Amino acid sequence: MGGVTSSMAAKLAFFPPNTPFYNVITEKSSGLLLLDRFPHRENVDVLKLPTRRGNKIVAVYVRYPMATRTVLYSHGNAADIGQMYELFIDLSIHLKVNLMGYDYSGYGQSSGKPSEHNTYADIEAAYKCLEESYNTKQEDIILYGQSVGSGPTVHLAARLPRLRAVVLHSPILSGLRVMYPVKHTYWFDIYKNIDKIQFVSCPVLVIHGTSDEVVDCSHGKQLWQLCQEKYEPLWIKGGKHCNLELFPEYIKHLKKFISTVEKPPSSRRNNHLRKSVDQSSTTTHRHNSSRRKSTDCFEAPRKSTCKKENLDFINELEPFALKFDINDDKIGKLRIPYEHMERSRRSVEYVEKPRTSIDMKPEWPRMSVDCIDRIGN
Repeated sequence: MGGVTSSMAAKLAFFPPNTPFYNVITEKSSGLLLLDRFPHRENVDVLKLPTRRGNKIVAVYVRYPMATRTVLYSHGNAADIGQMYELFIDLSIHLKVNLMGYDYSGYGQSSGKPSEHNTYADIEAAYKCLEESYNTKQEDIILYGQSVGSGPTVHLAARLPRLRAVVLHSPILSGLRVMYPVKHTYWFDIYKNIDKIQFVSCPVLVIHGTSDEVVDCSHGKQLWQLCQEKYEPLWIKGGKHCNLELFPEYIKHLKKFISTVEKPPSSRRNNHLRKSVDQSSTTTHRHNSSRRKSTDCFEAPRKSTCKKENLDFINELEPFALKFDINDDKIGKLRIPYEHMERSRRSVEYVEKPRTSIDMKPEWPRMSVDCIDRIGN
């Protein structure tokens, strides 16, 4: 049953556009790769990167003159870098950073099929390219994950202790928690950000819309509470799942974050870290300025089953999974458009009591069914 549930969760999680928004062409005179929908820019490289799982993914690298930081951007669902291209250019200009964006396996013109572990290999390939082809140091990289892109972002960030910073844009606690308000993590769940975020040691900015109809804002708020090094979050009043970039406070807050993480840790911690500002409320939540371990509100890893938890929802998923296998056209009815996501999903509305933490090394919080390669620092 767990395999059926995991397979269905994956089908609900990944919605690459039916028709890619770009093609990759080769310029005859120079041999350079180009995106056919956009004029060639001297400061943009189009790349095809091999992954450790045998796929080739398409990526774009945008240079900004004299930039000292580089953003590695993992985009959201039902999108590809053809749709994201203009935003990548704008972010590079406004934030004064280099930026690399990439398509997951099975998205755009990237080969392979989308899966959780393929996305992990995809972001690793993009990170490796930054290090080897652009001589980018780990401490100069800011990881940015939007929606489902928060999964590979947190996965990689938990293994890179010298990262400059992380941005989580409309993030998820886990794949299963988007659909069901479960209180425990099960082995067949995907993108277990709730368990991995405690191992991210750099400053983390969380951005979420208070009217998000796909991933409830409580996902972002709970992840922020679990961060080791919290930065002033941005809860955008009235913001939905795919329109946060249209709010003026979005780019303003990102600029402030980039400026803050440029400073030495001793000076930036007193200014903006561990301070919660809610755009939708006049209440200011105060926290101690001293840095605490994220385990003060994080549950220790547990077995994937609990007698008290109602697991009836798993049995309910089986007939739906069978329908997906018989008729893939029905998957299209659940597909969430990039420009306007209409389907709301249940989310987490509970707060668990803090429990005694377990001293442990900064390793993987629990054993995974599939073997995942570690990234060498």
